[in-house]
Amino acid sequence: MTDSNTDIKAKVVENISDIPEPVWDNLTESDNPFISHAFLRALEETGCVSDKTGWLPHHLVIENSRNEIIAAAPLYIKSHSQGEYVFDHGWAHAWERAGGSYYPKMQVSSPFSPVSGPRLLTGSGPDSNKGKLVLLKSLENICEKLNISSVHVTFSNQSDWEMMGKAGWIQRLGRQFHWHNRDYKNFNDFLSELTSRKRKTIRKERLSIVNQGLTVQPLVGDEITTDHWDAFYKFYVDTYDRKWGYPYLTRDFFELIQKNLGDKVVLMIASYDNTPVAGALNLRSRNALFGRNWGCIKEYKFLHFETCYYQAIDFAIDNNISIVEAGTQGPHKIQRGYEPVETYSGHYIPNESFKDAVKRFCLEEKREVEWEVQAISDYSPYKTKN
Repeated sequence: MTDSNTDIKAKVVENISDIPEPVWDNLTESDNPFISHAFLRALEETGCVSDKTGWLPHHLVIENSRNEIIAAAPLYIKSHSQGEYVFDHGWAHAWERAGGSYYPKMQVSSPFSPVSGPRLLTGSGPDSNKGKLVLLKSLENICEKLNISSVHVTFSNQSDWEMMGKAGWIQRLGRQFHWHNRDYKNFNDFLSELTSRKRKTIRKERLSIVNQGLTVQPLVGDEITTDHWDAFYKFYVDTYDRKWGYPYLTRDFFELIQKNLGDKVVLMIASYDNTPVAGALNLRSRNALFGRNWGCIKEYKFLHFETCYYQAIDFAIDNNISIVEAGTQGPHKIQRGYEPVETYSGHYIPNESFKDAVKRFCLEEKREVEWEVQAISDYSPYKTKN
């Protein structure tokens, strides 16, 4: 960003298709699929994000004096707190009890995706940090102009999070579990790093899949057929109906991301007697495999662990992928080789008294998360290094 602040202007774009794909993707400086133009466009084109679903696209772009886009943020106006995985329901209830209106609110994120990545998109130039501050100030201005309660930037990378702190935003920590590939040659090589008891448990769980007559096949890109998507969507909807209610993603969305993202789409299909019974959707970048959606039509013992965790590890080893991100929740993941990592979000609240209350909450929560990450690490299944 070489223009002075007086030479730049902020603009809202309601359809990401109105932003050139190469421009957006260059600003992300990342091959993370969840922040890509193709992924966000698929959400819009298949109706997953819209005013009707409570995710109204309101993307922020910064243009220079030549009308070139030099910074951007994936912004949504939200009428609820669903599909975010950074939970603020308690904040909403407190604000409503005090007589305020928490919704609508502003959300900078990749919808329905608890995957960390860039959120303040400025490219890699020498003025990148200046661009992030301009984006943050523009978000504040929109918030106050529209009389909106708050702005939430969720699952940001650490550098964006640090800039939010410098700008006076409330910083919040979360926790996930990731698996790290330490140049393993195969799954047994990974198991050799674990204690004897944990190795035995995992082998028993994987053998149980074979003994139940189940098979799991990883399918990549064009290997995924319409029949596979039909089966997976049935699993996805059935599982959401039973556990969470309204499924966020449409059937068309899955086939469109396959078309848009190609080999970045990895679908694990579990079958019994050659009939699909469960599936897990993953997306990948060069260095990471991201586990996202799981579904099944019948419960089989250990099948969730096999399809979502062990098959992901196998795939990462076979494809020289450094990290497997298995999504939110689930301390049980640590016993299967996944390790706790911190996640980041930032929050802007114009109301000073409400801001102070939320800031106190986040400081206390930060201490709890840091303690929890350390405590969980103490129960690591990996052998102690001397």
